[in-house]
Amino acid sequence: MTHRQILEALSGLLLGMFVAILSSTVVSNALPRIISELHGTESSYTWVVTATLLALTATTPIWGKLADLTSKKLLVQLALVIYVLGSVLAGLAQTTGELIACRVIQGVGAGGLTALAQIIMAAMIAPRQRGRYSGYLGAVFALGTIGGPLIGGVIVDTSWLGWRWCFYVGVPFAVAAIVVLQKTLNLPVVTRKAKIDYLGATLISASVSLLLIWVSLAGNNFAWLAWQTPVMVLGAVVLGALALRVESRAAEPIIPLHLFRSRTVALATLASVAVGVAMYGASVFLGQYFQISRGESPTRAGLMTLPMILGLLVASTLTGRLITRTGRWKRYLVSGAVLLTVGFALMGTLRAETSFPLMSVYMAVLGIGLGMTMQNLVLAVQNTVAIRELGAASSLVAFSRSLGGAVGVSALGALLGHRVAGYLADGFGSLGVTAPDGGGAIPNVATLPGPIRAVVEIAYGHGAGDIFLTAAPFALITLIAVIFIKEVPLRQQSGTDLSSTGTPESGGQHGQGTPGSGGQFRPGAATAATPGAVR
Repeated sequence: MTHRQILEALSGLLLGMFVAILSSTVVSNALPRIISELHGTESSYTWVVTATLLALTATTPIWGKLADLTSKKLLVQLALVIYVLGSVLAGLAQTTGELIACRVIQGVGAGGLTALAQIIMAAMIAPRQRGRYSGYLGAVFALGTIGGPLIGGVIVDTSWLGWRWCFYVGVPFAVAAIVVLQKTLNLPVVTRKAKIDYLGATLISASVSLLLIWVSLAGNNFAWLAWQTPVMVLGAVVLGALALRVESRAAEPIIPLHLFRSRTVALATLASVAVGVAMYGASVFLGQYFQISRGESPTRAGLMTLPMILGLLVASTLTGRLITRTGRWKRYLVSGAVLLTVGFALMGTLRAETSFPLMSVYMAVLGIGLGMTMQNLVLAVQNTVAIRELGAASSLVAFSRSLGGAVGVSALGALLGHRVAGYLADGFGSLGVTAPDGGGAIPNVATLPGPIRAVVEIAYGHGAGDIFLTAAPFALITLIAVIFIKEVPLRQQSGTDLSSTGTPESGGQHGQGTPGSGGQFRPGAATAATPGAVR
């Protein structure tokens, strides 16, 4: 395919990715207003985000496995239809419980879009050239992340629209993506008879869900050391162990366990979990910080996150082009992980009175680190695994990142609620008044008296710094993991090329090849992913 043909085929896919990103970012700055109007609590605030991430996490491996078995084009269109349904229902929600349930439906659709975008790109584009187009994907990610909060802020601040349009606004983009995909995306449909591992999928989803429910409820609804903790944690471990047993025996496992025999896959999975914790778990609360701790409107809160998003945009695009030009990718992974760690450590100094220019530098460092790591972890894995398992492996990385994000949002949200409650008690104590019992509800600072408002702003500012500092060690785990990933030369052929020519698949037990002269693929050449390879 020529560059133009690839861009035409990717147009609908990138539009679909924009929709998936928009589903989470468009509500980020609107959430304080939404939860306040629906009389929700800090736990509700967290679960509106976590519900989507949980559904996305649980369904991503299933979408990836289906992509190995049937039409990828049909699956991505189905994911968009599910997203539209969830969006319309979310806009009609009357309580936080209804909203959370509708966000689950949105998450199922977003899980398909997230997994299938990487899989379809791998089917069309060779790893050596994929960095360039991954840069475009990063640019769309940045655009959705920039545009989402701004769109959401404008909608909430516009009296004749209201926050419900935050969910309706993505519907036209989703419908447009379905139409564009139908006209532009034409991939060979490779189908084979297979039995989907529904039991494994159920056990994986149940284990992850139970763990996240415990993280979000402990410390709020019951004490961390209450009897519910060992019951729920032990239940999650037992379900996880059963899932591993089922996956090890299934003919077509949702997550093929033998993938973890590859050092690249195992370390990239670990790094992706840590990136997810850091990225989702901390950045999701930026909108809350700007609106509550600094008293900004939703629109201005969106504008104030621009340094981080622009850093992500520039780093993702530039890094992708450099990888395509040089064929080297590990140096950018390591550099990105270093910047990610430094960025979170700097953001850990955040307070209500932190100057915005200084904070802009911190956010830019954080954004550059994210831009250099997210897509390149997927690229490293796709370059290692067997072609027939490209979907499962790509979705595994997305699953790991989403799992880390869901755990991060739940855990750091619970931590934020706990720390804010402590800071509020100290602040009100210094005023000589008793802290009002708001039941953990998100405050509307515009309606608070001056002294009370100052206490609330300081508490949320200090709490935001605490969660960023807590996220920094997870970024450090990412750095350690990527340091030990061995750099394998990027293949010169796409997944479709290798499947159609009959070239032996790479990775795992299928043998491993490396790029040879003239861009040909030499089967049997040893690499790091082959058992017994030169170390």
